[in-house]
Amino acid sequence: MSLSPNAQAILLLTAPLIVGRNQPSTDLLTPGEYKRLARFLREEQRQPADLLSMNNQRVLGQSQRLIDSERLERLLARGFLLSQAIERWQARGIWVVSRADANYPKRWKTRLKEDAPPVLYGCGDLGILDTGGLAVVGSRHVDDALINYTEDIGHLTAAAHCTLVSGGARGIDQAAMGGALAAGGKAAGVLADSLERAVLNREHRSFLMDGKLVLVSTYDPGAGFNVGHAMQRNKLIYALADAALVVSSDHEKGGTWAGAIEQLEKLRLVPVYVRSNGENGRGLEALRRKGALPWPDPGTPKALTEMLAMEAASNDAAPRQTELFSSSD
Repeated sequence: MSLSPNAQAILLLTAPLIVGRNQPSTDLLTPGEYKRLARFLREEQRQPADLLSMNNQRVLGQSQRLIDSERLERLLARGFLLSQAIERWQARGIWVVSRADANYPKRWKTRLKEDAPPVLYGCGDLGILDTGGLAVVGSRHVDDALINYTEDIGHLTAAAHCTLVSGGARGIDQAAMGGALAAGGKAAGVLADSLERAVLNREHRSFLMDGKLVLVSTYDPGAGFNVGHAMQRNKLIYALADAALVVSSDHEKGGTWAGAIEQLEKLRLVPVYVRSNGENGRGLEALRRKGALPWPDPGTPKALTEMLAMEAASNDAAPRQTELFSSSD
């Protein structure tokens, strides 16, 4: 997948471009700064790629009131570093799309609007990201009974020909995705850890090559795990799905709790269900009190398909505050 001029410009402005032992630039645009710049470019009917044109002085000058033009020029001059990074990514089968590209996930554009990540790195079939499905999330440290339960949810999702969306972390995330893939289904993993390491994992390679799995990250493929990144990616998992199931959660702490609370109290992108059988614990009980629904335990693939189709129709019917971003975003 070739890198579009818009993606190149956004990478130069926002990405650390980690190659080998190189240290990321401290001059990068923050998410808030890039959001303001993208909004300005849309208003001026321009695209990020216009910043790379031979006649870019006018648009750089116009953007001076938002971001110092010399800073923009320093970032845009990192072409050699970008070419090194691209070579490294391509050698590992990693592609990059920007929010200004037509193949960027429509669900993120529609649901997250200006908060949709400006750049997405990934490996595998990009089209899986717009197929909806069931998000399954939960704690990293769980017992074998919950792992088996979650794998069964993955099997059911595969049998229903629905995509399983999760975060790829050990514990519930990996059990859900592994269960779906083992049963011949499709899965999407939104990672908070190194994408480079994940795509080189032998357990993932065949599924990636067969179009059954897509692994994505909004952070540099060479970056390691970061708690803040893990928190930020929660909404991305929910935004790709038609409904979400929380299998386990700590009470008032941890990424699973934070992501579910954000959905229930702020974003409300999809219905949030919590496991309804066995010992639920304080975390799931508290989520129920905050509006999460008891998981209906659809016992057949048809029942799950019908449930998710109903949720998808309900989500699509919900009013949108703004229209889909234009291609100049």
